[in-house]
Amino acid sequence: MKKALRSAVCSALAALSAFAAPASALAQGGHSAHLGAAVATPAAAELAEGTVRKIDRAAGRITIAHGPIAALEMPPMTMMFRATDPAMLDQVKVGDRIRFAAAEQDGALVVTKLEAAR
Repeated sequence: MKKALRSAVCSALAALSAFAAPASALAQGGHSAHLGAAVATPAAAELAEGTVRKIDRAAGRITIAHGPIAALEMPPMTMMFRATDPAMLDQVKVGDRIRFAAAEQDGALVVTKLEAAR
């Protein structure tokens, strides 16, 4: 009986630990609830897919019609992102299919990684 209870408690704690990091980061960073997973590192984040709609190199911004962005818990839509490295924008042109990582930094949504879709 004790073994079964201990096993159940350990399983429950393991399951809850997966949610602890985003929740604590959310509380510390004050990010909005719909962007709760935005604190994930780009390397750990799943790449989203989209199509480049507009590039504003002077402002370091890119508009992307994208599918769901799991890291941001964001549904498909078209929106503008700031590029963390404006040189990334030289790799793409309007109409290109891309894969990208996005995050929230200082209250703005940014593209942290950008590559051509395969």
